[in-house]
This record gives sequence, C-alpha cells and structure tokens, in this order.
Amino acid sequence: MTRRMTAAKGLALAAALSLGLTACGSDDSADEAADTSEESMDEGSADPLTIGTILPVTGTLSFLGPPEIAGVGLAIQDINEAGGVLGNDVEVEWGDSGDNTDLTVANSTATDLISKGADAVIGAASSSVSLGVVDVFAEAQVMQISPANTAADLSGYGDFYTRTAPPDTVQGAALGSLILDGGHQDVAMIVLNDAYGTGLRDHTQSAIEAGGGTVVYGANGAGEEFPPGETNFGSQVSAALGTDPDALVVIAFEETVAAVNELVAQGWDFDGTTYFTDGNLSDWSGDFDEGTLAGVQGTLPGAQAEDDFKERLNTWHEENEGAPLDGYSYAAESYDATILAALAAVRGEGTDGVTISENIAAVSGAEGGTEVTTFAEGVEALEAGEEIDYTGPSGTGPLNEDNDPSSAFIGIYEYGDDNTYTYVRQIEGQIGG
Repeated sequence: MTRRMTAAKGLALAAALSLGLTACGSDDSADEAADTSEESMDEGSADPLTIGTILPVTGTLSFLGPPEIAGVGLAIQDINEAGGVLGNDVEVEWGDSGDNTDLTVANSTATDLISKGADAVIGAASSSVSLGVVDVFAEAQVMQISPANTAADLSGYGDFYTRTAPPDTVQGAALGSLILDGGHQDVAMIVLNDAYGTGLRDHTQSAIEAGGGTVVYGANGAGEEFPPGETNFGSQVSAALGTDPDALVVIAFEETVAAVNELVAQGWDFDGTTYFTDGNLSDWSGDFDEGTLAGVQGTLPGAQAEDDFKERLNTWHEENEGAPLDGYSYAAESYDATILAALAAVRGEGTDGVTISENIAAVSGAEGGTEVTTFAEGVEALEAGEEIDYTGPSGTGPLNEDNDPSSAFIGIYEYGDDNTYTYVRQIEGQIGG
C-alpha cells in the first residue's frame, strides 16, 4: 500500500461566465442594466463560487488526503450536475495542508488560496494546522470548514470557522467507555503532543476516571507526550509498559508505525488490549506482519458510509486521481462541508465568504425546516421559500452556537489478522453549546 498522494488534479469544470459590469452612473446605463437583469439571473446571479482545499497531500496525515479530496470532488461534481450555485458551476482550487511538523506548507497554501479568490476552504485535517491558519482565513473573510478537526480549542473560535466533525468531547467519551467496557482499569496512553493529541487524551482520561479507571501513563500534567514526527519510542514504551497497564491507547498519526514496532519489540500483546483513534485508524496491511494488530479496536467520528456512497467516492477518485481508495475516513464529512458551503451561498444569494458564514448554520438545520439529503433537494426547497435541514452522509446534526455539529456518530472498528479494520457498531453523541 502506498502512502503517497499524487498531486491533486483540477476538476474539468465548465468555464463560468464573467459577470463584471463597469458602472457608468448615467441614467441610460441604469436602464440598460435593468433591462438585462432578468437575463443575468438566468445566466448566473453571482460570481462563481470558488472552493479551495487545504487537505493533507503530504505529511503524517497524508493517508487521510485521498478520501477527503474525493469527498470534496464528488460534492462539486454533484453540485454542478444539479445546475451549480446561482447559475454558475462551482470552481475548485486544490491545496496541500502539509502537517503539524511544518506549518510553512499550510501558511503558503492559505496565502495562495486567498490570492486565487477562494470563497470557502475545506480543511485542514489536523487541528493544529487549522489553528495555525484560521486567523489568516478569517482576516480575509474566507469561510473555513474542516471535515476532520476535533480539538475543543476550535469550538466557537469565530464566525469564519466551522466543522463537520465533532469535537473531542464526543470521541473521548466514546473511547473511554469502550475501554471500560473491555474490562480495563489501568490505562497507559501514548500521546501526540499537539492540540489534537492532548485534547483527545484529556477527554478520554475524564471518561476513564469517571468510570473508576486510572490513566497510569501519559496522563494530563505528567509531561509524557511525544513530539510530532517522533521515530524513536524505546524509552517511552519502556516507561509505559513499566506501569503494568491492562490497556494501551495510541493517539498518533504516521508515528504509529514506529510506536507499534517498538511495542512489538518489547512484547506487548495487542489483542483486546489496544485502542487507536481517528488519527491512526488506517489500513496498515503494508506496514506490519500479519496478525500484529489483530484485536485492536479504534474509534472514528462519523456515521458508517453507505456502500453506494463509497462506490461513488471510489469511482471519482479512480477517474480523477488514477487510483482506488483504501479508506473512507472523513470522506462524508468533506462531502457535507462542501455541500453546506454551496447551500449557504444559495440561501444568502451570494458566493462570498461573509454570505456563506452568515447562512451556513441555517442550511445545516439550526433554524429547523424541511429535511433535505442532497444539494438539488436543498436548492428546490430554498427557492420555494423554505428553511432547510441538510442531513448528509456524515449524519451530523445542525450546527450549534459554537459552530460545532450538535450531534454526531462515533464508529467503533476492530482490526483483523490482515491489519485492516472493519466496522463493528456506532453510537450517537450529543454536543453541548
């Protein structure tokens, strides 16, 4: 299995009409503009909506890039096949987020997307990366919608930031309950030292302790986290296993390979004792010997994607990126983020970031309305003067006052002998705010 992403290709979209008019200020010009207003509405009532992406093509989260890119691409395809936004096809500008080890990639991409006129951007995947660029987008009045950020630090961050993934409060509670339900009480945690890793650790620890368990290594305040990009886990694994845990949680990205190899070397038994999270719930069949991860369980925010949706994502990716997908993490959330941006533009009758910001909560169902499941259904209801409640494949609830989904599903998965994971069940959690 390759973990490299080919450079994201631009979609073959139809050229949009340019609607720029030079205002002359004369009565004749005003009359001419009035006479052609109806024709302009038919051809496109606003500038084309430009969606940018700041998603991981390179770096430790690059395994999440393909499904997220496919989600955005498929959504834009569906939007344009339904007539586009306000009479024009949606345009796309692809960008790389890099990862939390080198924010220069994300900063360069953010500047580039703004210069290219992006109205809304989908990404980043890493919470730390988003925290590094969110103010840049807000200053430019570009709406940022992350399909994968879970750090609680981003709840209520500002008017120009929202997400279609739930904050760590939900996944942490689910993971803590999963560990306790497995009969474990003494839990060691190998934790990435960034906003994602420590935030998820804190909420998981709270759930474990509320259920009578103890975090014996890697707890909040112990100073035992590892830095992004770490490759040597010898001393950390020795210290963690030295606490005699009956369960182990690994919160990491690509660092998981080095951590697991060290755990194997030191004799850790993974079966029924080890837990992954969304950052490392991946196809590891090409990285470890057969059976290494058998019995490992993991959590992933988002509803289980339907087979027909997965098939459409895979088809889009094969046609546009030349390879099948090997996972679907955050693909549905990426799809829904793109659809919500487009519906917000339709509701507000404008494609700029301010309009999208002011209308995105409403189209997510924050004000009630007719439930719709596709962009086309949403446009039809909006044009009929109705409020809408868009419920897409991710299954998240309406955005709340913190611009977080008000409810979300957390999937429970388990690894087999081939070091790939399969769906077991899902639970739904409510989010305050």
